[in-house]
Amino acid sequence: MARTREFDIDQAVDRAMDLFWRRGYAETSLQDLLKELSIGSGSFYAAFGSKEELYLRSLERYTALQGSELEKIFEETAKLRPAVRLMITSLIEADLAEPTRGCLVVNASTQCGDQPAAAERVNTAIRQVESFLAGVLERAQVRGELPPEKDPRELARFLTTFVQGIRVVGRARMGRQFVEDALNTAMRALE
Repeated sequence: MARTREFDIDQAVDRAMDLFWRRGYAETSLQDLLKELSIGSGSFYAAFGSKEELYLRSLERYTALQGSELEKIFEETAKLRPAVRLMITSLIEADLAEPTRGCLVVNASTQCGDQPAAAERVNTAIRQVESFLAGVLERAQVRGELPPEKDPRELARFLTTFVQGIRVVGRARMGRQFVEDALNTAMRALE
């Protein structure tokens, strides 16, 4: 008779995500994961298959959470420029509060380049942000908030790249003035 799983998979993925986020993929051992999740190796392999599979699930979870936050900002802030500023400012504040943490997607892109599945997840996450922002910018252009000569897809790619750069600079601890000056310059791209 098969044993009943005695832990919550979603909660375990959240805890693993937090551990990978704090320590990085390479620095997180299977033993670290077993301890963090309070499970044995048999349960781990039955639920997740491997450390890499759990890491990929953690990246998916992180991407989903970040996507929800992004959507919330643009739903609650009616105008384009204030919403973009709020989006970027929230990332700046998160990085200033916890500079060693950074963005799990950025961390994965720099730590797991030799892992095709992780690189694919990073690529997908970045494309999702680009696509979401392109839609936001297209709707803003229809409302007259973005000049007609601006290309929403190009601006979405710029903003997506800028956001990833802000996260890298946050980990480098460049400080508030540095990133706010960069933000003010980036905002002019929407004029």
